[in-house]
Amino acid sequence: MEKKILVIYKSTTGFTQKYAQLLSEKIPCTLLEYKAVTSQKLTGYDVIVFGTRAHAGRIDGFPKIKRLLAHLTRTQAVLFVTGACPNSAQEVITDFWNQNLTPQEQQTLPHFYLQSGLCYEKMPLPDKLMMRMAAAVMRRQAEQKPEKTPQDQQMAQAITASYDISSPQLLLPLIDYLQK
Repeated sequence: MEKKILVIYKSTTGFTQKYAQLLSEKIPCTLLEYKAVTSQKLTGYDVIVFGTRAHAGRIDGFPKIKRLLAHLTRTQAVLFVTGACPNSAQEVITDFWNQNLTPQEQQTLPHFYLQSGLCYEKMPLPDKLMMRMAAAVMRRQAEQKPEKTPQDQQMAQAITASYDISSPQLLLPLIDYLQK
């Protein structure tokens, strides 16, 4: 018997939606946008995957999803988070998980980070302003360092413009997990 999988996605600039749609092309699942989620729509699934963005150091929308999933004892939850940080920045990603998931959640909740990018054109104004301020602070910090590393300069430059570093290949570990 094939598992019934629901993929809930919360997407602001399109990256999480893109990954959710790519996932639905690879495995049989139902897609549901976050704003349409109700507890009634979660029943009857074996696995519920929640995809969202990293926003201001947090997992956007995760508290609501945790509350809704708390009463579903026979349903497996899986999490994927998209963000502008490259997958190669493992220390940053580990810190992100440590700040957002309890040690128990890190052990029991399968979680995946998928690099995506920044899209200033679709970003809400408050987020644009926050990113512009962060870019200015990073630029100033890099300028004040006696010895600037290429990574310092790269990071400061990276958040000044839109870019897309998403890749369907990054979904492979999540797809493999769901197919087991």
